[in-house]
Amino acid sequence: MTSTAKTPLVVALDGGYASYDQEHGLLQAVGARFELRPCFNDEAAALAAVHDADVVMVRESPVSRAVIERMAHCKGVVRYGIGVDNIDQQAARERGIAVANVPDYGTDEVSTHAVSLLLAVARQIVTRDRHVREGRWNAPREHDMYRLRDRTLGLVGYGRIARQVHEKLAGFGFGRVLVHDPKATLPPGAEHASVDEICAESDVISLHVPLTAATRHLIDARRLATVRPTAILVNTGRGGLVDLDALHDTLKSGRLLGAGLDVFETEPVNPDHPIFGLPNVVVSDHIGWYSEEAMRDLQRKATEEAVRILAGNRPLHWLNP
Repeated sequence: MTSTAKTPLVVALDGGYASYDQEHGLLQAVGARFELRPCFNDEAAALAAVHDADVVMVRESPVSRAVIERMAHCKGVVRYGIGVDNIDQQAARERGIAVANVPDYGTDEVSTHAVSLLLAVARQIVTRDRHVREGRWNAPREHDMYRLRDRTLGLVGYGRIARQVHEKLAGFGFGRVLVHDPKATLPPGAEHASVDEICAESDVISLHVPLTAATRHLIDARRLATVRPTAILVNTGRGGLVDLDALHDTLKSGRLLGAGLDVFETEPVNPDHPIFGLPNVVVSDHIGWYSEEAMRDLQRKATEEAVRILAGNRPLHWLNP
């Protein structure tokens, strides 16, 4: 007798990885199949892609209420990464669809990138590199430089990445470490502080919180007005944590020494934004998470979540129970 059982289908809404051998292999091992349906951040394409999926895997494309309502029998949505602001978790909860992410990949890479951005700004690496290439040796400094020893480090959020940033900067001799994370247990020497206190008292402000309605533009004109003129802002978290226009105005006026940014509210960025014309800003293209090892970890762990969901098991990192 011929079986009519349907082969479970896992659909990925975004391409961009060099290989999907782990997805195909792990899912084939449990009798499921994997299909890549790139949507290129287009909601209409996502609507068409998800209708027959048992699990949806996504990077940046929108998984809105409308997209979720188009899912006929989906059991879960898995984010390739940490942030899930592109997924309507409430709509998924109402439909009994689990939302999961992968918060435990790329921790070493992002923390290293945050430290790298800080050092590049503090030591004016990009500017000096440009001067040397232009034949300008010992060119006048466009901004002052300050040592990090005995200064104050402020960490907004104290999850996996922030803790590693703290560990990696320990050897630089910061005199105080202020942390805003009411749920975190802090190591000796670190102090609990509000975001306002961190902005007003820190020489380095590093952002490590998720993007939510409450944290959007967490660093806004009001808070930027309180920062020290010797302070450096680093954002490897989510772009929407910072009001980019307000940051530009603060940097241009000299009320903030510099900024290192790997993430932006709108990606890809508009290269005509005036912040990219400032010499005291070092930027990168949301690459902080990346290494060959981290990419493989991310794909494997995301697929393992899909396997758990297909089996009817609780996702390891279930966000909307």
